[in-house]
Amino acid sequence: MKQQSMYRVCGFVRFLVVALLATVVSFGCGRSDRPEVVLYVSADEYVAREVVAAFEQETGIRVRFVGDTEAKKTTGLVERLMAEKDNPQADVFWSSEVFFTIDLANADVLEPYHSAATSDWPRTFRCPEDRWYGFAARGRVIVYAPDRVDEKDIPKTWMDLTNDYYHGRIVMADPRFGTTGGHLGAMKAYWDRAYQPGIFEAFVLGLAANEVRMLTSGNAGVVRAVAGGEADLGMTDTDDVWAAQAQGMIVEMAFPRHSRDDIEGSGTLLIPNTVGRVAGGPNPDHATVLIDFLLSERVERILAETVSGNVPLRPGLASEYEHLQVPDPLQVDFHRAAALRVAAVEETMNALR
Repeated sequence: MKQQSMYRVCGFVRFLVVALLATVVSFGCGRSDRPEVVLYVSADEYVAREVVAAFEQETGIRVRFVGDTEAKKTTGLVERLMAEKDNPQADVFWSSEVFFTIDLANADVLEPYHSAATSDWPRTFRCPEDRWYGFAARGRVIVYAPDRVDEKDIPKTWMDLTNDYYHGRIVMADPRFGTTGGHLGAMKAYWDRAYQPGIFEAFVLGLAANEVRMLTSGNAGVVRAVAGGEADLGMTDTDDVWAAQAQGMIVEMAFPRHSRDDIEGSGTLLIPNTVGRVAGGPNPDHATVLIDFLLSERVERILAETVSGNVPLRPGLASEYEHLQVPDPLQVDFHRAAALRVAAVEETMNALR
């Protein structure tokens, strides 16, 4: 892990240089008559800027970039896209997760587009109607303070977080925003199918009994809370842990399973970035160019090498980044998880309040 942390530090320095260049490219030249495309993006800005700069340099198409805050991660842009449905302002939506993207597709905010870049794409990571595609994923993990959590006490499963040994020591992000809510929906979907209804409810009650604290600062805030001594463990994403390590924070991560049994496909959840074309957007031709670029091997490589350390979905490319791999990812129906997300979040909020 020390070697990986050094790798992240180098990546963080690389990000600072590229982010400066991206700012100059996107905003330093003033108005221009060159073609443009409007991108709404909920991925972390330091990640998205590098990709946008590469796209502009390769295609000559200017990107008008609209991001989101960490606290309202993804949710703010989803609400905006819903509100603009009858008068679309965006051409492309790039999300850092899949569950809200499915909601947008179901609401016809996203329209079908068949990208040649995904001819051999795994069915798990694409919409059956071609309204969205997944790429460059990250894993749901438990972040912990190695100086306060012994190796023998690291949770092996998500259900372990309900053990009274961890009472008062755990934090999580507000599940109404970002990936936490989607993960709760995936938990409910998996446990209901693989075991029996009621396990998710027991999990939530166990979190409440352990007085798990909810933070409004997102998954990055969870990692900061653990690094700063406010908590010993937290539920978060791999990219937030990688970024924290690159900044010198003393944190590690564990990849808990959703089953104590060694059942294939019960490992931690792998959440892809997703991209879709906004229905009726102002620049549809340039939108398809941007979508194809985001789904390219070049972008997966960029996102693997940034400080976020996203996991490539292309098998050949993934083998080049073995240190990023999530062991035995959870096999779950994203559409079913998205459908259960609201109920799972509501139940969790009621319990933790």
